[in-house]
Amino acid sequence: MPADSVRVAVTQAEPAWLDLAAAVTKTCELISEAAKNNAQLIAFPECWIPGYPCWIWARLLDVELNVAYVKNCLRLDSPEMTQIRDCARDNSIAVSLGFSEKENHSVYIAQVLIGPEGEIKFHRRKMKPTHMERTVFGDASGECLASVADLDFARVGSLSCWEHIQPLLKYHTLSQQEDIHVAAWPCPLPHTGGQDLWSMSTEGCQGLSQTYAIESQSFVLHCTAILGESGVEKMKTSSSPGGGGSAIFGPDGRRLTEPVESTTEKIIYADLPMDLIVAVKLFADPTGHYSRPDLMSLNVCTRVRKMVHKDEDTEPSGSCLFSSNIMG
Repeated sequence: MPADSVRVAVTQAEPAWLDLAAAVTKTCELISEAAKNNAQLIAFPECWIPGYPCWIWARLLDVELNVAYVKNCLRLDSPEMTQIRDCARDNSIAVSLGFSEKENHSVYIAQVLIGPEGEIKFHRRKMKPTHMERTVFGDASGECLASVADLDFARVGSLSCWEHIQPLLKYHTLSQQEDIHVAAWPCPLPHTGGQDLWSMSTEGCQGLSQTYAIESQSFVLHCTAILGESGVEKMKTSSSPGGGGSAIFGPDGRRLTEPVESTTEKIIYADLPMDLIVAVKLFADPTGHYSRPDLMSLNVCTRVRKMVHKDEDTEPSGSCLFSSNIMG
């Protein structure tokens, strides 16, 4: 059962671009600051460490930047991750961290939920990198479905960026009965009014998170990063500074926090009245009384597929399962 009220913190900050050590230091500083303000959970954006590779949308290839990026990505089993986990434990705060995960010399868009005792509650990778992201990042396997876990005060889940337009993935996530959902985004900029997609803009991405709040009937922590002058200079993009658009939405879609200027670094706080989830579900619970499992169902495979299996391996890790609940 969730607590009556949960205090959360959502970051809107500029990453320490392509600098793993500095990124870990800044992460721990923000964790400590949120804990001092009595937050029980802090959320970070997509690819917070070592920053989102914005240059991929500006030019087809930049070998020098790509090499620097991979070298500064974060390994799951690294001293740097241990440092972040220790910081969460020392401050008794849960952390939803978006990062670029390095495995050998391949990288993946990843998220972990770290509990207030420093334990990793789940580790997931983005199911499918979006468009130009596929020039840098690999696809996930079954670990993309490890997206929700219990904390003492609530069930917390997360998805990354345009995973919020994947209907089946969204349904699988919300079917796990999230109370709080972290929607991690990079640094989307306002729509220009031109041919750029509105759905990729500040406004469009906020709309997707707000829609997810209504669909899942969870509190959604919409978390974005800032692209400042240092990021523009380091990645040689033509973008103007901006990108900040962090917000918190209630389970009925209402915005619970005031807008913050897009270049302002700030931690946004809110005290979440958890009974509002119950009130909203009285009207329509898409995985309960408002579902029709007799008409529709979702087939899910959680296996983590690997290229090489040893002779003694009888089954790839994970299993395939069949979930009979889907929205009606």
